[in-house]
Amino acid sequence: MKVFYWIAYGLAYLTSLLPLRLHYFLADVLVFPLVFHILKYRRALVQRNLCDCFPEKSEQERQEIERKFYHWLADYMVETLKEFSISRREMMRRMEFVNLAEVEAEMERSPEQHCFLYLGHFCNWEWVASLPLWSHRSTMFGQIYHPLHSPMMDRLFFHIRGRFGATNIAMKETLRVLLHWKREGHSSMVGFIADQAPKIEAMHHWTEFLHHDTSFFTGAEKIGGKLGARFFYLEMTRPRRGYYRAELREMHPEVPTPEQPFPVTDAFARCIEQSIRSQPHLWLWTHNRWKRTRQDWENYKAGPSARK
Repeated sequence: MKVFYWIAYGLAYLTSLLPLRLHYFLADVLVFPLVFHILKYRRALVQRNLCDCFPEKSEQERQEIERKFYHWLADYMVETLKEFSISRREMMRRMEFVNLAEVEAEMERSPEQHCFLYLGHFCNWEWVASLPLWSHRSTMFGQIYHPLHSPMMDRLFFHIRGRFGATNIAMKETLRVLLHWKREGHSSMVGFIADQAPKIEAMHHWTEFLHHDTSFFTGAEKIGGKLGARFFYLEMTRPRRGYYRAELREMHPEVPTPEQPFPVTDAFARCIEQSIRSQPHLWLWTHNRWKRTRQDWENYKAGPSARK
């Protein structure tokens, strides 16, 4: 396995050394035709998702979004490959975190020393791992991850996500690591990609999202409450090809109530939906986000007899 990993790593690294403009050329003439026309990678799922999420749009509008999405997906693939060797200077030229310094300065003046950054599979979330490059303080930066099914791919992504100083934290280790940082007196800024579908046994909260009754992870909100963390939505935009802009927007949800027990999660759902509606082709439509319905979940809770 180690031999296969180093072969894969070597090939990825050598390929990543190509100029980014050449990567984009390959995305246009090779990757896009392959995934869109030849493999037709999950196109039926993408078309169904777009139809269900944008019933107000015409078929022609949805087809345009679909095609632009696959062009962006090809770009995402080559941009992620480029991350194996992209320099710090080049990354800082292409990524922009517009108000990180202000948020860190506020953290120093505040008893709340922990910030949770909510983001989705929107724009290039992999490049967000470069966030520590913009910090001039002793903040600990972390990103929560769920191990991939392929051990080799998991190891490759683990490498590129930690290249610029962020700590990869396995989902099940989140609370333990953050409590350790707190005991050590460190301030922290931790990113959660929070728009994926939980497993059915981890579904605890449902909210309206893109015309669907949708379940979201609530673990980040629970852990943040224990730590007294501040919650931010990382709003990403793509001004032009190969350039991303990220702004930390603090979420100020209502106090939890029995009717609304997870207001931060609900606030994130509204934020990411607004981003998707603004630039719909930049979200990961190939993800089978609604494979589990609320009825499936209720049947699961009711027990085996209800699932017959």
